[in-house]
Amino acid sequence: MAAGILPPFDPADPLGIDDLLDDTDRALRATVRAWARDRVLPHIAEWHERGELPDVRGLTKELGSLGALGMTLDGHGCAGASAVQYGLVCLELEAVDSAVRSLVSVQGSLAMYAIHRFGSAEQREGWLPSMAAGEAIGCFALTEPDHGSDPAGMRTRAERDGGDWVLTGRKTWITNGSVASVAVVWARTEDGIRGFVVPADTPGFSASDIRHKGSLRASVTSELVLDGVRLPAAAALPEGRGLRAPLGCLSHARYGIVWGALGAARTCLETALDYARTREQFGRPIGGFQLTQAKLADMAVELHKGLLLASHLGRRLDAGRLRPEQVSFGKLNNVREALAICRTARTILGANGISYAYPVMRHMANLESVLTYEGTSEMHQLILGKALTGLDAFG
Repeated sequence: MAAGILPPFDPADPLGIDDLLDDTDRALRATVRAWARDRVLPHIAEWHERGELPDVRGLTKELGSLGALGMTLDGHGCAGASAVQYGLVCLELEAVDSAVRSLVSVQGSLAMYAIHRFGSAEQREGWLPSMAAGEAIGCFALTEPDHGSDPAGMRTRAERDGGDWVLTGRKTWITNGSVASVAVVWARTEDGIRGFVVPADTPGFSASDIRHKGSLRASVTSELVLDGVRLPAAAALPEGRGLRAPLGCLSHARYGIVWGALGAARTCLETALDYARTREQFGRPIGGFQLTQAKLADMAVELHKGLLLASHLGRRLDAGRLRPEQVSFGKLNNVREALAICRTARTILGANGISYAYPVMRHMANLESVLTYEGTSEMHQLILGKALTGLDAFG
């Protein structure tokens, strides 16, 4: 570009962040955006209102064909994509609904990642190809009814019986639980916490959906019961020992949330902008009033600051330099700001903001769950507080 000639200002990309992407990144983003727009967007408001995700297995296979499942993993049918590319996929999926991004996140960043990182060669080859293709759905069972933010207190037990393991306990708030072919279950043993690969058709394993949710209504959320589930010794994840193992999986999943939450925020900002340009009060569009413009400007600033943060963290992850505290930084900031953007968009839409004719209230409600899962804001504040001060305020 000749000196002194500037590109036009783009309201959708005011900072020119797209300059940080290459052609492959943009093509992948466009593919996933088109799929989400054509396959999910026309139906998601109804699915959310009904509290169901019809044909979840069909959707999962389609996501597998896009390479969106376990996409940063190498081998076994996984795409081996960059962390930035995975983040872009999470953003585009959550721009339609958090439930769809949650399905992908739990499948790839939790269940598949745990098997890939901590599993045996037999476990990886036995499960990852079918999971990458979306033919098998996975879930990640850590949270219990009485132990959410404190997984070290889990009560689910795995006891040896001859050459077998026998698992007994309950897990709750498990995404994909009732549709899963396999569950990665974390349990307490006499030697500490360990992970197990549990086929869903194992006797004693059952899952039931959690109903009457006010958030993530289009997501399959379940309670798991393990009633004397007998597994061979080979079901244990060889490297899945200690609490560091499941927490490492959670850190991997949190990274996707850093991007995904901004997708919900982007949709709400776009909705508010369109509404402000067309909704007239006092004889002119409300976008012409100073207070409305101030809101829109603040929303855009926080959204695109969040995108810069997400991009920076993604490049650190690709370079092998991303620390868990930095993931907490991203999750804390981006989800909190995304929720604030959605709430502000709701005020611009006025009474229409609570109608499912618009996506704002749905995204706002969904982000209340995203704010909580994979570590509450308070937990990430304490993680950062400990890193900043060197003092442990947990407990």
